[in-house]
Amino acid sequence: MTHAAIDPLPVLLGFTRALKAAGVPVTPDRAHGFVEATALVGLGDQQATYWAGRATLCAGPDDLARYDQVFEAWFDPRGELPRRRESGLPMPAAPALPTVDAQEGGDGGEEGEALRAAATTTDVLRHRDVASLDAGERQRLAAMFAGLRPTAPVRRTARHERWHRGRLDASRTMRDSLRRMGEPGELAWRRRRLRPRRVVLLVDVSGSMSAYADALLRLSHRFVATQPRAEVFTLGTRLTHVTRALRHRDPDRALIAAGDAVPDWSGGTRLGETLRVFLDRWGQRGMARGSVVVVFSDGWERGDAALLGEQMARLHRIAHHVVWVNPHRGKPGYAPVQQGIAAALPHVDDFVAGHSLATFEELVEVVGRA
Repeated sequence: MTHAAIDPLPVLLGFTRALKAAGVPVTPDRAHGFVEATALVGLGDQQATYWAGRATLCAGPDDLARYDQVFEAWFDPRGELPRRRESGLPMPAAPALPTVDAQEGGDGGEEGEALRAAATTTDVLRHRDVASLDAGERQRLAAMFAGLRPTAPVRRTARHERWHRGRLDASRTMRDSLRRMGEPGELAWRRRRLRPRRVVLLVDVSGSMSAYADALLRLSHRFVATQPRAEVFTLGTRLTHVTRALRHRDPDRALIAAGDAVPDWSGGTRLGETLRVFLDRWGQRGMARGSVVVVFSDGWERGDAALLGEQMARLHRIAHHVVWVNPHRGKPGYAPVQQGIAAALPHVDDFVAGHSLATFEELVEVVGRA
């Protein structure tokens, strides 16, 4: 027996109408952005749907309380969502949102066509250069970052743990046999424990990177939110440690706090000098040692390119893996001929693009398997 599929679009648009009735100024553009963002993050993920709606439907801080109340009433009848979110506990596992069934009802009606059109628009937005987006598109893209879930790279430690296969644990096998008065039993196995590696993000916020800085800090916020050992610094004319600012759960508040902490926003570029400060003050003492270090920069160095090459060689010696992310990498006609990037590339393990949400998704995979 088959069941008719429930079209999710009326559920989502009904929520926007309920918000508007509650006094939240939801415009058609905001409602369309919410549908696009929800199509990307997954209709069955209530936590991602919550943040997608908060990013696209709320015009300011005054709307947040009413948004929470309406979301609770619309999607979570148990009434636990705001209390759990403020306490820092995981989101409740409410019933999943309905999804479109491709075989039953998926091709019937204008609403299904509208949802498919929104999903297509979202996929196009994923591949757009973030520097070319207008204000509305940037807002919709900001909600899509909730769908990024970076996984920490791991390393094997000297300690072992019990496992169902691997190396024979002769000591434990013998102890188990002695407890049974010498009777043979199952063999015990062990493997070396896995521990997450630290991920260090160095984000260039100089003038040539200003069009990408917002997106790169949103990406950094996702790393900080999902990995307790992630660290973030900004590079420009000086080095700024912004990890604490990015620990705010709300990405918009996190970016505001990071912006307040960075004194050289959209200034000059002295990559070699700031990288030397990082290594002297933080990296050499252990933060970069054995870590995966990701540098976000276009390589436009106003200082000494030779110094940048020396510091990149120094970084490469102590880090486990070095990734350089360039927003121009992969674009037609691009060649890494700038003095800075040419000096750095010999000491880089991965040189990847970083100009769109799709390239950020690929970067997350590169870091996860480093």
